[in-house]
Amino acid sequence: MIAHGTSTVVLQSRQHHDTDPRFTEKFFTQTLDHFNFNSMGNGTFNQRYLITDQYWEKGFGPIFFYTGNEGNIWEFALNSGFITELAAQQRGLVIFAEHRYYGKSLPFEKDSFNIPQVSLLTVEQALADYAIMITELKQQLGATDCPVIVFGGSYGGMLSVYMRIKYPNIVAGALAASAPILSTAGLGDSRQFFRDVTSDFESVSSDCTDAVRGAFHQLKELAQSQEYHHIQSAFALCKPLSSAQDIHQLNGFLRNAFTVMAMLDYPYSTHFIGNMPANPVKVACETMLRGSDLLGNLRDTAGIVYNATGVLTCFDLYSLYLECADPTGCGLGFDSLAWDYQACTEIELCYESNNVTDMFPPMPFTEEDRRLYCSKRWGVVPRPGWLNIQFWGDALSTASNIIFSNGDLDPWANGGVRTSLSDSLIALNISGGAHHLDLRGSNEADPVSVISARKTEADLIALWVKMERTRLQKFV
Repeated sequence: MIAHGTSTVVLQSRQHHDTDPRFTEKFFTQTLDHFNFNSMGNGTFNQRYLITDQYWEKGFGPIFFYTGNEGNIWEFALNSGFITELAAQQRGLVIFAEHRYYGKSLPFEKDSFNIPQVSLLTVEQALADYAIMITELKQQLGATDCPVIVFGGSYGGMLSVYMRIKYPNIVAGALAASAPILSTAGLGDSRQFFRDVTSDFESVSSDCTDAVRGAFHQLKELAQSQEYHHIQSAFALCKPLSSAQDIHQLNGFLRNAFTVMAMLDYPYSTHFIGNMPANPVKVACETMLRGSDLLGNLRDTAGIVYNATGVLTCFDLYSLYLECADPTGCGLGFDSLAWDYQACTEIELCYESNNVTDMFPPMPFTEEDRRLYCSKRWGVVPRPGWLNIQFWGDALSTASNIIFSNGDLDPWANGGVRTSLSDSLIALNISGGAHHLDLRGSNEADPVSVISARKTEADLIALWVKMERTRLQKFV
């Protein structure tokens, strides 16, 4: 994903991660199973978190807590500079917590993705982790009266919403950036996601989307006549193709490149989920339109994502892209296993492309497809509708103090809340914004819309902190 990507979709996992000297990396002794006293006793694991008190007015300033999502927590800390900028303004303590089963927070080390050990990977367990961590760290740091605001992007934004709903006794407010809380609860149109990816490219040029459609059509014709050697050559594939399954994998690999570029269509180059040039959708369209060799153009467009460094001489389809229960991509490595399991249990991602409302080959992924895949892969049967029941779906009007921010370039946006529901459930729509642009640090290339959104967010958060102080003082 949602970086599901979902992503949380780490395409090029790095051997080492950059760090930020302002943050200290620590580990918290966390309960394995919050909801069953027999299965694990009171077994524990080490949960990683990053912390900086550089700007904190000790014992008084607010706590800004990032609800980690599907990946290494450093990736999110290094790409969410707004939170530390806000801490500098409001004298806050900043904590980035890593989600169980991701990065270094593996409850059973290398056995974490075996059955039944993987069964402790649930949204509910992750939220309980954060609730316990916040409560205990507040005690340790002499911060028991410091208001807590949670932040998250994408799936992390969903978790921030859920924290405010489930633990309002601990969390005073939430900034949920690009959080598709409706579509992942099975609400909405299965065609929406890839339709919106397509519209990003269409907005640059209808010739661009026509070229993409044309290239996929040529690929389809070559596949139908089983000209596998021609396809291998045209796409610089490392290994020969030999089946319809290989063609399906190639289509998924190519579609995923467009997904990533649409999500990360920032106005400056970035190093989040691989390396992206500035305005990658525009760069992709220029690549698609630079000559009459449509298949070569499609190959080079995919290379913007899969070969950003230019070191690959060929594409290994099955190692660069993993098909899974999330049609928008699960990423690679252990993190991809964790996200696949979540997409097989609670997170609903039955999105399809159909070549009518979008520019991609028809690739359905129905509830039945999901059920069959998940049963075979993990021995689980998904429970459609569970998130909707557990975390309120679109019936959020009785909640409070949540910002739902979305950028109009982000294909996840229309799976989230786009209209304010009350004076404390506020939707911010960021014109020219891609996936959680507002969480990123300030940049001279930022559109005016995101500068304005961050100002609104900062003002609301300051208000919520003040309100929480008033509430707490009543009980002193």
